[in-house]
Amino acid sequence: MNTENAHERIAPELAEVLKAVPMTEAGVFDLGDLEGTRAGVRAFAEAIAAQVPDERSVSVEEVRAPRPDGSTLTIRLLRPTGAAGPLPALLWFHGGGQVLGYAAQDDPTLKHLALEVGCLVASVEYRLAPEAPAPAAAEDGLLAYRWLRSRAAALGIEEDRVALAGQSGGGGIAAATALMIRDQGEPAPLFQALSHPMLDDRNTTASSHEVTDIGIWDRATNILAWNLILGDRAGADDVPPYSAPARTTDLTGLPPTFIAAAELDVFRDEDLNYATRLQASGVPVELHLYPGTYHAWDLFAPEAALSTAYVHAWHGYLRRQFGTRRP
Repeated sequence: MNTENAHERIAPELAEVLKAVPMTEAGVFDLGDLEGTRAGVRAFAEAIAAQVPDERSVSVEEVRAPRPDGSTLTIRLLRPTGAAGPLPALLWFHGGGQVLGYAAQDDPTLKHLALEVGCLVASVEYRLAPEAPAPAAAEDGLLAYRWLRSRAAALGIEEDRVALAGQSGGGGIAAATALMIRDQGEPAPLFQALSHPMLDDRNTTASSHEVTDIGIWDRATNILAWNLILGDRAGADDVPPYSAPARTTDLTGLPPTFIAAAELDVFRDEDLNYATRLQASGVPVELHLYPGTYHAWDLFAPEAALSTAYVHAWHGYLRRQFGTRRP
């Protein structure tokens, strides 16, 4: 599939939305101006949030978990106020290629999820690269997981119904956290839900070469991001799985996994490969590939038919795994 063909294959309703996304006017996220791009992402997220009616039936609270170095990790707790009894908990990692974004950017999405699924969502303000190179973000994920479980009773959640989830760069961090949890001998998460996750620093798959100028996290941007995450180690032979989960040679013992992939996404093939390898390792996998979609299409076009289909599948998986029902 060449680049021209990729443009032609974008679903029409998604193509129209893409033209109006301010972050793609130059064709890429400008990671050369990281602070400017971070400010742009925040402004864009705030503009989207301003258009969504606030969901007052979900409370928001920020808590802090101490790190070994004396600093603290902020975790944003979103809880349906009318929910009875101990709740399952979803530990969430926001998108942004591990170099952009912030926990509160997903509040509108996560408030809706908390209500629809009937769970507490704990959104992690993990450290970003390059200020904190990998695997710092996954270490924050492990800390948040341990912290949640250790305070389950006080938080009103069920210790054995804590799961991991994330989108894009956050999906990669969720996957790395799952590996850390397994290797540290911690009790396994109930499942992991990975939405178009960022898993492989090598950029050698077919899709990593095909998706070059759609405008949403293309090949050049991805290479720049991995260089910020890993420095000179990006693409080297010795990158550890906690920094790039696709590098792991052992996927046994990981929790049941949901993976959603976009057809016209630089991450498509690394996501499909990861799903196939998980399944071959005995891990139950639910895999969805959405035709005509680009990276994070559901955030930019939440009303599109392909977005509602994805959300329906995603929320349905969460409810089945948590054993909850739609209100």
